[in-house]
Amino acid sequence: MTALFGSAGFHMTHDPANSTPAVSGAAPARPHDATAGARILVGLLALAWGFNWIATAIALREMSPWTLRSVAVGIAVAVLFAAVALTRQPLRLPRGEWIHVMIAGLLNVTGFQLFSGFAQLSGATSRAIIITYSMPIWTTMLSRIVLGEELTPIRQLAFALCICGLGILLWPLFAHGIPVFVFYSLGCALSWAVATVYIKWAKVSMPPLANAAWQLLFGWGFIVIATILVEGAPHLWPLQTATIGAVLFVGVCGVGLAHFLWWTIVAKLPAVTASIGSLLVPIVGVTASAVILGERLSLTDIVGFVSIFAAAACVLLKPTARATATMPE
Repeated sequence: MTALFGSAGFHMTHDPANSTPAVSGAAPARPHDATAGARILVGLLALAWGFNWIATAIALREMSPWTLRSVAVGIAVAVLFAAVALTRQPLRLPRGEWIHVMIAGLLNVTGFQLFSGFAQLSGATSRAIIITYSMPIWTTMLSRIVLGEELTPIRQLAFALCICGLGILLWPLFAHGIPVFVFYSLGCALSWAVATVYIKWAKVSMPPLANAAWQLLFGWGFIVIATILVEGAPHLWPLQTATIGAVLFVGVCGVGLAHFLWWTIVAKLPAVTASIGSLLVPIVGVTASAVILGERLSLTDIVGFVSIFAAAACVLLKPTARATATMPE
């Protein structure tokens, strides 16, 4: 679902003066209007990703994580490849890069989607969201180890805030043993972080939207194979109308359309501005889980959430000479 900015990812820069190429005889574009439109897309993206967690929770009432992800990610693959075709972007997978994209898809799509499903099935959706969105912190730490990127004071502060937030959030839960959803949620965060750093290390050169489409396709293939091995054919009937609607939302909006919105946004806005969309996702998700699913946050949940949110903000919104963007599922 599952995306964010971090110290590792696709490089991109934004030049407002050159964001729209000049066309002879055409009226000049108005940068302010383009930026305003992109900011609206940021809000739509936050809603798509945030409510994706709620739709997933609803679908999991009748479907297993295996079946849900097989169907929903399959829909998302169709949506994203259609988006690539409609925008006429190159789709060719360069020789020598397919293995890297496939590995990233295994981590970023298969791992994230399945871990998130089992996390919500075994624990509160709000807590799964809070723990999962510690992923920028793990990306920062892995980037230091694998890529040799500098661990600045602000990143050290972010890591400390993240650890404190996780400790505050999880300590009351340990009284009855370590909840299994904690491992699934951390699996979400780490699978995304490892995929992010791996793609940066591999220096994949293909366009980001096409890269995301191929990652989804490879990841979906792994999910389908695992589903067949674990539970046979997906169990698709009978399903209530609410479940069908939830599955369609996850596939079309929560994964497929969200990818397309993300790459449209990062093409139009500075990386720091676009990252606000990522920070809004846990706020939307946690709030919606309380309103729609009836989940209630305890004081320790709130303090832990604020600490992890502050840690992510330190990493994502820090000023940099050259912004980087990466797609979180």
